[in-house]
Amino acid sequence: MKKIASIIILGAALLGCQQKHADTAKGLSGDAAFQKLADSYLDGYLAWRPAQGVALGYHQYDGKVTDISKASLDKELARLKDFDGQLDSADTASFSPKVFYDYRILRSAVKQEIWSFDDLGTYTKNPMTYAGAVDVSIYIKRNFAPIESRIKSIIAIEKQAPKILADAKLNLSDSLAKPYIETAIQIAQGSADFLGGDLKVALKDVKNDTLMKAFNAANTAAIAAVNDFATYLQKQKLPKAHNHYAIGEANYQKMLLYNEGITLTPEKILEIGLKELKKEQDSFNAAAKIINPNKKPVDVYHDLQKDHPTAETLIPGARKTLEQIRQFLIDKSIVTMPSEVRVKVEETPQYARATGTASMDTPGPFETTATEAYYYITPVDPKWTAQQKEDWLRQFDFYTTDNVSIHEAYPGHYTQFLHLNASSATKIEKIFGSYAFIEGWAHYCEKMMADEGYGGNGDSVKAAKYRLAQSGDALLRLCRLCVSIKTHTQGMTVDEGTKFFMDNWYQGDKPSRQEALRGTFDPGYLFYTIGKLELLKLREDYKKQEGANFTLKKFHDQVLDNGMPQVRMLREIMLKDKATWGDAL
Repeated sequence: MKKIASIIILGAALLGCQQKHADTAKGLSGDAAFQKLADSYLDGYLAWRPAQGVALGYHQYDGKVTDISKASLDKELARLKDFDGQLDSADTASFSPKVFYDYRILRSAVKQEIWSFDDLGTYTKNPMTYAGAVDVSIYIKRNFAPIESRIKSIIAIEKQAPKILADAKLNLSDSLAKPYIETAIQIAQGSADFLGGDLKVALKDVKNDTLMKAFNAANTAAIAAVNDFATYLQKQKLPKAHNHYAIGEANYQKMLLYNEGITLTPEKILEIGLKELKKEQDSFNAAAKIINPNKKPVDVYHDLQKDHPTAETLIPGARKTLEQIRQFLIDKSIVTMPSEVRVKVEETPQYARATGTASMDTPGPFETTATEAYYYITPVDPKWTAQQKEDWLRQFDFYTTDNVSIHEAYPGHYTQFLHLNASSATKIEKIFGSYAFIEGWAHYCEKMMADEGYGGNGDSVKAAKYRLAQSGDALLRLCRLCVSIKTHTQGMTVDEGTKFFMDNWYQGDKPSRQEALRGTFDPGYLFYTIGKLELLKLREDYKKQEGANFTLKKFHDQVLDNGMPQVRMLREIMLKDKATWGDAL
């Protein structure tokens, strides 16, 4: 507990959100000096992470890869620690409020990176870091340059695949966590399938024979390297695997602190989560009782899944309903729509269909050419059996699909993206985002829209069906919170995590096990619920402050127009009473 106490003390010093502290250290001073340091950091940050630069819309990084040799890793970690020291020595009292805001975002981002290197062992303990390293999907997904230019970038990246994966083998520890290895094998196999299948299909109409000959040679070598890495993990690493995947309480506290500025202990957050889980189960049961008081709530929930579209109407229906959701936001004055540009509802590309049922793909905030945003829905595969098709479509019952559309598009992630682009957010604010803010906002929107009556139209049974679907998704996220903390600080096994999901989310073994496994390598998946709870608390406090001047639209617009910050930083911007700033949960 000494470590936890020291980290909590560090939190007060690190993110002192209540007020700017006077710093007498002779170091970084003044807005101009900070901006110069920040620009230097970002230049190095993206130069070492060119794939992230491309995703952001900076195409000077096209065709480049991260050098993950031991020497390069050591050099980047030393660079991070040097910037961390310079930020630690800053005279924060010399910064304007806006620069102090950016300073804290950047400082947390640097701390997270060092934690990832030093404490998590991202490059030494996690083979998933490398399994998808040859990712060239953005070059066929987004038309930001002529196709021949994009093929040249693909060739340049694929030529590096053998070296990347050779370096990966040298970097990885002798014994690795079994869930990490098994997941990495799946990722690598999926990557090889994409390179040999969908990538080649996407480029089949290119007529430049010389270019395609070079592509085919590089692609063949890249596929071989990726398959070899998968085999290496199977034969060399799996037999020596262990189950010590928990990051431990001290590291968990650092994750909470560096990611979100949270100084509560994991035990306290688990206590909050279990209490919220019980409340959500009560809401779930109450909604089910309205729909059918003669059935068990879980049976009523599963009955909802029978009310789904056909394979033919799945995507056209979602497209039509999405427009209705958007209009509801306008009619009810729930949030400003900064743009008339609609998200495009499309089938999930073949290469991305293994990742799930639906997803949002927005362009980078600095993209100027390929600016389309896509809401992808994975359709029925015509080769499936009738039962497989039915099982798939049951996941798209009308109520759940609307809830997912609310999360992904309106007023969730796509609306979030529109506000970020239209706002005066700085470069730092557009590059570094809080997990809890980004996913918490989308998850908050699900409950908020049900509370505002979306879909009910005065029909109490229909409203209860929407509430039940929303509540079911909330139970999933609450289970993630509980399982994350129990797995990483209390010794919960995957089997025990699976049972927890089955008992409290009311789903079967397969999806529950997938969720428990995800928790072993994504402890941060508790932030969906954390962010939602923080935003609900912020809204409550903001409403008390504004009194008769409060409107939902005003609140939502302010939340979305300040970048993607930790919610506790939003509290400082939106709440006038300093005494309430730190009370985020």
